[in-house]
Amino acid sequence: MNDTATRRRLMLAGLGLGLAVPARAQAAFPNRPLRIIVPFGPGGSGDISARLCAQYIETTAGQPVVVENRPGANGVIGTMAVKAAAPDGYTLLLCTTSTHAANPSLMRNLPYDPGADFDVVGMFGSAGSYFIVRTESPWRSIPDLVNAARARPGQYSFGYFNTASRMPPEILTKVADIQLLGVPYRVVGAAMSDLLAGRIDFVVQETSAADSYLQNNQVRAIAITRAQRWDRFPDLPSVAEFYPDAALPGLLGIAVPKGTPLPVMQRLNELAVGALNSSPMRERLEGFGHTIGRYNLEDCASYVQDLRERYARYVALAGIEPE
Repeated sequence: MNDTATRRRLMLAGLGLGLAVPARAQAAFPNRPLRIIVPFGPGGSGDISARLCAQYIETTAGQPVVVENRPGANGVIGTMAVKAAAPDGYTLLLCTTSTHAANPSLMRNLPYDPGADFDVVGMFGSAGSYFIVRTESPWRSIPDLVNAARARPGQYSFGYFNTASRMPPEILTKVADIQLLGVPYRVVGAAMSDLLAGRIDFVVQETSAADSYLQNNQVRAIAITRAQRWDRFPDLPSVAEFYPDAALPGLLGIAVPKGTPLPVMQRLNELAVGALNSSPMRERLEGFGHTIGRYNLEDCASYVQDLRERYARYVALAGIEPE
């Protein structure tokens, strides 16, 4: 081999070594700050879960995590912000029943596809919601509400601000054959303010977000949307005891844009599972009735697909036309 060929081979080998070093030296994920976008206003169960998860990631992974509320359009605005982000695991979506299960059936021209545009990398479970009324309300049960609505069709109203707060009353109108007026709100706080002021008659609110109102005796729960009663409030009936189809499962979790590398998704799943099974998140969510488990990536994908199919049936049952 002549000197020229030898030098060429040595040069190529050197380039190969130079290229290999950065790959080996690449820092583990995450190595810079992360962001969790909550597509609803502050104060709801999703917002609480996102902030507890962020605290865990900061402590465990040593990177700052910013929680950003981007409410609007039943979760679409915040969801689209994450869809447009780089699929690198640094911009996360607090995904919910609305964004990943119900919106495909409720919105005619939804600008994203939950299955094609996102992967769910962690779940925080769902505790269900309360049917809540003002403490001065004469209603103390679902039959009280139904009987009042039958006596005065279309005269009683409920406030809703996402799918979890809209679907149970809508389904109740069908299975109980009553007429109720739904009033849309942009954020949960506005609906609760109008409930307390007497401008609407009831709200279906997630257990975690409604808890402070119950503790302050500002409202009274007359039922819960879980399939069974909750040990914390054994005297509070499930709506399923009266109307089984009005009991709805839900979703709270973390999603990333499609195309995020599998090792990054696996690391995010580890962090989400760790957050869910750690204190104080475990204590807080168990206090709200969440089911605590260890959900791997396959569990997340299967659950969300099943939930999306369920909500297609629920929307059809409620007779809601896509908007």
